[in-house]
Amino acid sequence: ACTKESHPYIRSVCGAAEKGVRSVMEATASCVQPVLAALEPHVAAANEYTSKGLDKLGEKLPILPKPVEQIISDTKELVSCRVADVKDVVTS
Repeated sequence: ACTKESHPYIRSVCGAAEKGVRSVMEATASCVQPVLAALEPHVAAANEYTSKGLDKLGEKLPILPKPVEQIISDTKELVSCRVADVKDVVTS
């Protein structure tokens, strides 16, 4: 902002660029809005379908909804138990 305000040529170039960007943004918004409105029901349906699919997957694989820390902890515990079992078999 400091350079723009202190040099008249830069101020004029930046002002023109800003107006151009504003015009492009307004034109893009007016063109994109109808497309977004038309796609919204399809996106909502896809979102619902995906959500139901993930719910079913979560029921079959209960590990999925767990936090990463819990999965790591459970895995470490499982491996530790298995190693202890193998160690007991080998030493007996």
